[in-house]
Amino acid sequence: MGRFMITCNDLEWIDGTTDDPYDLCLHGHAIVMIGDEILEDDATLSATALYLLKSIKEDHIMNKDIQMLPCCGHAMWLKDDNSGDVEIIGCCNGTDWSIIHENENIRLITESGKETIITLDEYKKEVFKFADSIEAFYNICTKKILPKDEFDRNGYIAFWNEWHRRRNS
Repeated sequence: MGRFMITCNDLEWIDGTTDDPYDLCLHGHAIVMIGDEILEDDATLSATALYLLKSIKEDHIMNKDIQMLPCCGHAMWLKDDNSGDVEIIGCCNGTDWSIIHENENIRLITESGKETIITLDEYKKEVFKFADSIEAFYNICTKKILPKDEFDRNGYIAFWNEWHRRRNS
């Protein structure tokens, strides 16, 4: 079996501070090990964590959806398909890889074409560890002041609703 690890450092809000009650998206430097390949990028880590949580049950095909390490997340909103899922829109910059479910295993395919297989249990454990570290950072910061704009406010609330639903399922 292969290896998958993800960690991050230099956590901050878009203005470079370590606490900003108005900024909803956490940024930082992500380091990912897939097999013997190391991927690094500055990314919107809150979006990364949610997309990793989604990938526990859903395939992610590189260059089809938002990148797993997206540069940014300009907007988030609740999809209108009754799933309770959030859509996050960013730019075309970032680092991506595919995540394919194969029974009780996960096949990870990097942009270089390298593949590694890990068990779903190993994958889930690493995703939960990463997501929990991101949520812990939110929890030590000042409570977020929700946007006055209803669309933005509802998107942020839906983001955390989906996060907790997927993390606790």
